Amino acid sequence: MSSSTAKRAAVLGSPIAHSLSPVLHRAAYAALGLDQWSYDRFEVDEAALPGFVAGLDDTWAGLSLTMPLKRAVIPLLDSVTETAASVEAVNTVVFTDDGRKVGDNTDIPGMVAALRERGVDKVDGAAVLGAGATASSALAALARVCTGPVTAYVRSEARADEMRGWGRRLGVEVRTADWTRAADALAAPLVIATTPAGAADALAEAVPETPGTLFDVLYEPWPTPLAAAWSAHGGAVVGGLDLLVHQAVLQVEQMTGRTPAPLAAMREAGERALAAR
Repeated sequence: MSSSTAKRAAVLGSPIAHSLSPVLHRAAYAALGLDQWSYDRFEVDEAALPGFVAGLDDTWAGLSLTMPLKRAVIPLLDSVTETAASVEAVNTVVFTDDGRKVGDNTDIPGMVAALRERGVDKVDGAAVLGAGATASSALAALARVCTGPVTAYVRSEARADEMRGWGRRLGVEVRTADWTRAADALAAPLVIATTPAGAADALAEAVPETPGTLFDVLYEPWPTPLAAAWSAHGGAVVGGLDLLVHQAVLQVEQMTGRTPAPLAAMREAGERALAAR
């Protein structure tokens, strides 16, 4: 991808007003000297997505996708990477110089990179709180760092079946337990909380005296009660901003062709933006 001419990129989703992606990508462009590049946000739902993509011209370098578009975009693409196919979710589209639209998922390697930044390369077991779309990406990341079983704490048998199915597909031994036992999850060496804001707050009172590592995918509000309690007990915490920055780093590298992307500048911009809210 050429970086010497003006190019456009954007994040799409619904709702989208809260997205930090423009802050992160614009910080990267500034640090890389890509003064002619722009990055915007557009409110786009599943019904509007085909028309939006069809209307893009050759000035576009790529797209970031959030909910509810990560699966809806797949039929509109020329190809998807193995990583994206593994969870049937695309959060990154790159427009190649020959006009092809290639889908990827940077959430999964972003999770792995965020964990490694905190010194977590391998664990012998893990727990996942929740069973939504982010939970499947968490399982895909755990396939790369966890050598033992993963227990998913869920609210219904249907969700349990889904998580076991993702485990079989991703090569992860997934066990399931009811959400009423979620406090048991906190004893795992690595806990990944993928639940919406507030859903895991009550677990803050159950943090063990010597916790392992918590990866809480939320970034606003931050810290969550669970993350604050975890830190207070001396446990390592990886937050949603860590994930957001690391997956955005990979997006910037793919869209601009410039490596490495400026991780520190992007994180600093994200921290400033969150502090100002």
